[in-house]
Amino acid sequence: MKINQKFKDKTILSFEVFPPRKTSPLESIYGTLRELGNLKPDFISVTYGAGGSLNGETTINIAHAVKHTYGIESVAHLPCIHFSKDEIKSILTELNHAGVVNVLALRGDITPEWQPKKDFNYASELVTFIKEQGDFNVIGACYPEGHTEATTVKQDLINLKEKVDAGTNQLISQLFFDNDYFYVFREKAASMGIHVPIEAGIMPVVNKKQIERMVSICGVNLPKKFKQMMEKYEHHPEAFRDAGIAYAIDQIVDLVSQDVDGVHLYTMNNSLIARRINESVASLFSVPKQIQ
Repeated sequence: MKINQKFKDKTILSFEVFPPRKTSPLESIYGTLRELGNLKPDFISVTYGAGGSLNGETTINIAHAVKHTYGIESVAHLPCIHFSKDEIKSILTELNHAGVVNVLALRGDITPEWQPKKDFNYASELVTFIKEQGDFNVIGACYPEGHTEATTVKQDLINLKEKVDAGTNQLISQLFFDNDYFYVFREKAASMGIHVPIEAGIMPVVNKKQIERMVSICGVNLPKKFKQMMEKYEHHPEAFRDAGIAYAIDQIVDLVSQDVDGVHLYTMNNSLIARRINESVASLFSVPKQIQ
C-alpha cells in the first residue's frame, strides 16, 4: 500500500529503524521489529545503514520483513549521491520484487568512506528518476530549521518546492525540540505552494551523548527547558531517560493538538522507549480527522 493514502483519514504515527552495524548480526533487528510491530504503527521506515555504512541488500531484507513478516507497511530509505543511475535502477527493481512501494528519496551524506558519484547531485533528481522507473510512493525529507548546507531558510524552501514538484508525495521532517520551528515551517511551506502531508520527526533523547551528536550533525536548536532538563539529570541515567521520554510525549501531544499530519518517531532501535511513548499517546492517533 502507498502510505500517502493513509493521511486522508487519520493522523499518522510511524517509526524509523536502522540496520544493525556490521559488528552485530542481522537477526538482532528482528526482535525489535516484532515488538514495534505489536504497537501497530502506520509504517516503519528502514534507513540505508548506520555509521556511514551502505548496505542496500540489508535494508531491502528488513523492509521486506517489516511488511511480510510483521504485517506493517514499510519504507526503504534511498540515498542517491553514492550510486549511479544503473545502481539505483537495480535497487528499485529489488524493492519492487520485495513488494516495497514506498521509498524515502535522499541525497545522502558525503563521508570519507563513501564519496559521491556524478549521476545525482540532489534528492529532487532522484525523485524524478524514481517516478520514471515505476509506480512508487516517494517521500522526501524536510528541515524545519533549514538544511545545514542551505544559504537561507527561504532558499531551502525553494529547494523543497522543487523536490515536491518533481513528484514527492509526502514529507518527513528532521528532528526538532521546539515545536514552534515546525509550525512556522509548515506555514511557510504552505505559502510556497507545498501542500503534501508533512510528518513531524521526533527523537526521544535518553542520554546527553546522544543529543550532543545530533546537534553536531543536524544543527538543531535546544530550547531553554530542554537544556535545563539535560543539566539537572545528566548524571542520573534513569531520570534522564524518563525526562527525555516525557519531553517527547509533550511534543507529540502538542503537535497532534495542532493538527499535524503525522509523527515519525526516531526509535534508535529502542522498542522499550517506543512502547512507553506509544502507551501515552496511542489514543490521540485514534481520533478521526475533522473535515475541513
